[in-house]
Amino acid sequence: MSKFQALDLGLVVRGHGRHYIVEDADGKRFVCHPRGKKSEAVVGDQVRFAEASSDEGVIEAVEPRRNLLFRQDEWKTKSFAANVDQLLVLVAVEPVFSESQLTRALIAAESAGIRAAIALNKTDLPGTDAARERLAPYRAMGLTMFEVALKADREGSRATLNAWLAGQRTFVMGPSGTGKSTLINLLVKDAQAQVGEISQALNSGRHTTTTTQWYWTDETRTTALIDSPGFQEFGLRQIDAAELFKWMPDLREHANCRFYNCSHQHEPGCGVIAAVEAGQISPSRYRIYGEILQELQRKSW
Repeated sequence: MSKFQALDLGLVVRGHGRHYIVEDADGKRFVCHPRGKKSEAVVGDQVRFAEASSDEGVIEAVEPRRNLLFRQDEWKTKSFAANVDQLLVLVAVEPVFSESQLTRALIAAESAGIRAAIALNKTDLPGTDAARERLAPYRAMGLTMFEVALKADREGSRATLNAWLAGQRTFVMGPSGTGKSTLINLLVKDAQAQVGEISQALNSGRHTTTTTQWYWTDETRTTALIDSPGFQEFGLRQIDAAELFKWMPDLREHANCRFYNCSHQHEPGCGVIAAVEAGQISPSRYRIYGEILQELQRKSW
C-alpha cells in the first residue's frame, strides 16, 4: 500500500500563498500547508493530507488531475481551478464585453476538455439586442447560451441556470461589473459569510476579492460554483500556434485546406479564408484568431 493511501483525502476549496483550506469527505475544513517548499495545489484539487490538530493539517500529495483551467502569459502561469466539469462565462449588456477575452476563455476551456456556456446578464437593459448580435456567432457554433437579469429577475434567472448547474462543478468567469458577485449571492446561501469564515481562518481578509473561491450551492455538496478573481489579460501561451484553430470550433469546421500546415492567413486553397468570405465565419472571430496567432508565433521558449 502506498504511504499516501493511509492519509485523509480532501478537496482544496481555497488557497492563499502556502496556506489552503481543505475539506474532508464529511465536510470538515482544515487549514493546511504543503510539505516542503513547493506549493502546487489549486482550488479543486484532491489532496492527501495528514491532520496535525483538530483544524490544521499538512498536504502530502496532490492527486492526479483530470483537467486544469489556466492562463499563461510571457511571465507566469496562473491556474484557476482543477477538476472542473464546466465553465460559465458571464458577460453583460453593460459594460460592453470584450469579445477577445471571451474567445480566449473559451479556447482555454476547449483545450482543457472543459465544456462551456455563455450567460448574458442585464437583459433588462436597452442594449440587449446589440449584445445578442455580438454573441450570434457563438450561438451559431452550438455553444450553450443563457439570458438572465440577475438583479431585475432573480427567480427567473435562478430557474434559467439551475438545471445546467445542477450536479456539476462550474467555474464562473467574467469581467468586473458583469454580475459575478450577484450570481454567487443569488445561488449560494450565506456566500459572504463563507468568504468571511475562510478569510478569517487564513488571516487573509484583505485578499477576499483576489482569490479563487469554492462554494457548494446545496447541503448535499453535489453542486459547486467556483468564483474567480477578475483579470485584465488572458494569455494563451500554453497553446501551440499551429494548433490554435483546432480550439475554435467555427474555424476547425472549415479547415479543409490545400496545405496541411495552413496558417489560415494567406495561403491559397484555405477553407477557413473561403468560409470567412462566404459569411460562414464571423469577421470578428477571424480577426481575433489572427491576433492570438501572432502572439503565439512571437513567443520564445
